[in-house]
Amino acid sequence: MAQFTLPANAVVRKDGRRYSAPSDAESVRSFQVYRYEPDEGENPRLDHYEVDLDQCGPMILDVLIKIKNEVDPTLSFRRSCREGICGSCSMNINGRNTLACTCGVDQFKGDIRIYPLPHMPVVRDLVTDLSGFYRQYAAVEPWLKNGADEPERERLQQKEDRARLDGLEECILCACCSTSCPSYWWNPDKYLGPAALLQAWRWLADSRDQATDERLESLEDAFKLYRCHTIMNCTQTCPKGLNPARAIAEIKKMVALRKS
Repeated sequence: MAQFTLPANAVVRKDGRRYSAPSDAESVRSFQVYRYEPDEGENPRLDHYEVDLDQCGPMILDVLIKIKNEVDPTLSFRRSCREGICGSCSMNINGRNTLACTCGVDQFKGDIRIYPLPHMPVVRDLVTDLSGFYRQYAAVEPWLKNGADEPERERLQQKEDRARLDGLEECILCACCSTSCPSYWWNPDKYLGPAALLQAWRWLADSRDQATDERLESLEDAFKLYRCHTIMNCTQTCPKGLNPARAIAEIKKMVALRKS
């Protein structure tokens, strides 16, 4: 019989620390937050925080900021714009990858569980190491390739050509889609993942780009592209409402037509 061993520090302890709300608080919600402090050499734990929502903003990010500012300054997480634009505060909230700044507390009933993005190395608490994710993004060479002479002004497009980029350039690289994909979990070092492939299609679909054959040649690989099994988690979880699964299908279609 095959035996499998969990990685070190893989089991999350349930006996974390508890922080109660003030005794006069009326609108109290409980939040279970993943905590991991690598310097301590212990397994991660779930800490329980009670928060008075009458003294807090409506979003999950507001709750985390309140906890850090007023309850537990050791809590670590990323955040920046608070407007769903930068992608910094991506995390797993009640089992779904999303942005803490656009996720309302009132979307959930009962206790709310907050974890880092799944299947990524955790640096500390809710902060994950996205180095591999960004390397995959860089691998698709996400910039315009055009050998023509530099124009005096911008490179013009027809309106219909520009419209093809809608739903592609809005990606904020939050990694919610890639970290929700089982194929990415299984092959994170070989499969480019939904976010990188969405960006690959963004340049393949751009009428100003002249490197179509070069880009397709690079993507035509059993792992880089074809590890996608159309599970659709990426499209379901995207906080910007984009459709990475469709972009990947379009790349596969372009590869097939190129061969015929």
